Amino acid sequence: MTANRRTVDSNESYTNPVYPHSFPDPFVFKYCGEYFAICTGFDAGGGVFPLLRSTDLVKWESIGVAMQPLADSPPFYWAPEITYDNGKFYLYYSVGNEALMEIRVAVSDCPGGGYVDSGVRLTNEVFAIDPHVFIDEDGGKYLFYATDFLEHTHIGTGTVVDTLPDWFKLGGNPSPVTRAKYDWQIYDPQRKEKGGVRWHTVEGPAVIKRKNRYFEMFSGGNWQNTSYGVSFASSLEIYSTEEWDQFSDGDKTLPILLTIPERVTGPGHNSIVRGPNNRELYCVYHSWTDKGRVMAIDRMDFAGNRIFVHGATFNPQIAPFRPVLETFRDWEQSGGWSETGKGVQSVLDARCEFRHRTENESFLCEVSFRCGEFSRIGHSAGFRLFSGDNAILELSLFPDTNQVMISLDEREQSFDLPSGFDAAASHLLRVEVDGGFVKVRLDTSAFNTEQQLSHSADRLSFFTKDVKTEFTGFALTEGYEDLFTWNQQTFETSGWRKLSEICEAEIVDQALRLSSSRDLSIVTKGRPLSDLEFAANIKLGEHSGNDWELGLAFLDDDDKMIFRLSVKPNESGIVLSTTSGAETLQLEMESIPEYNQLRLIKMGGNITAYLDSSITGTGEIKDIPVRCAIFCCNSSIDIEMVRVTALF
Repeated sequence: MTANRRTVDSNESYTNPVYPHSFPDPFVFKYCGEYFAICTGFDAGGGVFPLLRSTDLVKWESIGVAMQPLADSPPFYWAPEITYDNGKFYLYYSVGNEALMEIRVAVSDCPGGGYVDSGVRLTNEVFAIDPHVFIDEDGGKYLFYATDFLEHTHIGTGTVVDTLPDWFKLGGNPSPVTRAKYDWQIYDPQRKEKGGVRWHTVEGPAVIKRKNRYFEMFSGGNWQNTSYGVSFASSLEIYSTEEWDQFSDGDKTLPILLTIPERVTGPGHNSIVRGPNNRELYCVYHSWTDKGRVMAIDRMDFAGNRIFVHGATFNPQIAPFRPVLETFRDWEQSGGWSETGKGVQSVLDARCEFRHRTENESFLCEVSFRCGEFSRIGHSAGFRLFSGDNAILELSLFPDTNQVMISLDEREQSFDLPSGFDAAASHLLRVEVDGGFVKVRLDTSAFNTEQQLSHSADRLSFFTKDVKTEFTGFALTEGYEDLFTWNQQTFETSGWRKLSEICEAEIVDQALRLSSSRDLSIVTKGRPLSDLEFAANIKLGEHSGNDWELGLAFLDDDDKMIFRLSVKPNESGIVLSTTSGAETLQLEMESIPEYNQLRLIKMGGNITAYLDSSITGTGEIKDIPVRCAIFCCNSSIDIEMVRVTALF
């Protein structure tokens, strides 16, 4: 295992652009463990929307084009995005002559090409571009796109959202999401094509949901200006009469992705995708070079209700982290299995099972599956969680009745899958185990459940009964991301442990509140790991004058603190220090009550410390497994997220 460790100075890195050729408006999506990218425009042969493929987000290969031009083809094909559902791939795109643009949809049976236009124009506006589909957990489908607002206080292009009753029809009542309201969003102070008006641009929506809040990332302004960039807006309601709250005013609060003079020009029009370990988030965007608009990636994250991006970068970065496991090799198996090109497939007339013992009581697992030929009524496929030899949870999918059954502590619950669910199509199963809790999601909204376990799981399996089932794109990542949103979660049931008698800890309003009136209050969770990422979003609460402290720590087997990253005040302001050095941060005192992310990456004996996206220092530590802890002194702190991920 030591041979697989990566270090900060290792060759496992990347430098933007990851695709140094023209690839405007890049959209990246993940299917069966592979990444596919699609962009604006034509290839050299006249095909529409060039396509790329990758397994790691860094190395990309061209695989042709998505579709052929329409009959009586308009000159411009812009901003394609692809959504998968139940065996079909839906390509949404804008097409027209630049002044007149409409949004259409094409369909294919595979991700890498063969898309055929459906013959449907979705939008009614004169100018409609940049479609983005968002599927909510309750199954609601929405289309975000950009259109013009000619009677708005800030004339120009803004974004809207409309319902999507089916893949080929809009609800017809678009609601404004993000319209221009700041000078950084000016495209042209006197735009001739629009009669010389002061024209603003907000475009390129990309939407993600976190802790019941919706976030729309967007690009604003003119790429030729240094004020151009990517920012975001957020809302607790996806479809309402109110516009979403914008984060950046361009003055006190800048966009989260900006031009870096002489280094990165015009970063924008981003999409969002999870990394290979299914835990990291990446912002995919284009920037301008002499090759045109080229594709770049940078890690993104949240701190409370704030998005930040580790970019735009132009120097070597640590490559996206891989999962602990990516294959079924060396698993305990029974029944009969055969290897396919991308995974494994069970035999027909048997009960088949793959079992694996996990190294951690918390882990994230994703796998794509599809059911084929079956031999008996009542055939099923699913997964189990074990504690020792005892199955503590079993999920079974029954293709002939389109039902899911969960067996938990000798109790059974049945759930109906959506009408038209096709078990023969590929579906994504996501299982997230955090000590005594488990979340299961089938696709985005086909099935979602959250359960409390009677024991921690130490083994998982995939099984089939009398049905050929193929499993592909498997990935298992050790560790947890605690957002403090589990139903009926308490400090004790969530696996946290106090290391000091004076420590007071409770979960309040989806955050862990830790407080101490003297000395250090320390809490920890999870088993020791050798190489890991440790991040926490922390907000300072009540504190006593200038004698407070908060931070992250690594502990040895005896729970002794051997490394700490701490934040505390001094005469110069706020100091961030480690056991190997200190750096004074340029922070105002009033900024501390907002959530900021402290983050440590340990690789072997090396540590890198971060505050949000900025590296604040490096250090050394014994090359031993460590346990992660959070502490405070003479203060109370709220922690709205803790993430610990094993790195391999």
